[in-house]
Amino acid sequence: MGGLAKRIIPCLDVKDGRTVKGVNFVDLRDAGDPVELAWQYSQQGADELVFLDITATHERRKTMVELVKAVARNVNIPFTIGGGINEILDADVLLNSGADKISINSAAVRNPDLIDQLAKTFGVQFVVIAVDTRRVGNQNLVHLNGGRIATEHETFAWIKEAESRGAGEILLTSMDHDGTKAGFDCEFLKQINEQISIPLIASGGAGNQQHFVDVFQKAGVDAALAASVFHYGEILIPDLKQTLKNNQVQVRY
Repeated sequence: MGGLAKRIIPCLDVKDGRTVKGVNFVDLRDAGDPVELAWQYSQQGADELVFLDITATHERRKTMVELVKAVARNVNIPFTIGGGINEILDADVLLNSGADKISINSAAVRNPDLIDQLAKTFGVQFVVIAVDTRRVGNQNLVHLNGGRIATEHETFAWIKEAESRGAGEILLTSMDHDGTKAGFDCEFLKQINEQISIPLIASGGAGNQQHFVDVFQKAGVDAALAASVFHYGEILIPDLKQTLKNNQVQVRY
């Protein structure tokens, strides 16, 4: 398991100024204050944070800039922000509010040229393409608006297009696994990871420490993202990193 250290990334899904978490993208429940959680994760040794305003696209409004600023003031680790980003100006505002990277999902599918524009304006390292995927029949399809809308885009084909347009990372969430705590979709993640040359962040399904060991060892992903197991104290990041180290997975301390 040589090479770069693997990253552990808590995800703050925010709705109406509060961190929330659901199962398969629905039945949301409160998980705490995002500013407080962000500070806790920074102190615990998280490698990065992802902050997603999960209803921004659905509700056609912008990410809550003031909340973003408050979170950014409280962390000393890289910080990715997503939700409601539809143009260069949106990304510029978030960068100036404290973001290290921005994440786009629905807007990228609807306007793929936005990926090119963001990469050209800010650099590929700034652009994370989030992909929500669900199995429909015998194929994996991209879903939009927080998983509410199915598209005709086959997931792998879309990821390859995003990479070719200048995506710096892919954040791939398995909607079928999301919130189930049954483990990451290692087989599918491995297929994707072997065919792209940019970092892949696994999301959806983390339930225990072994699931993180599995996704790094079996799928070879660069990072693993989770929410509820961290928010509700079921997994503490220092314990998780020790477990990974014990299983020969290289992590940062």
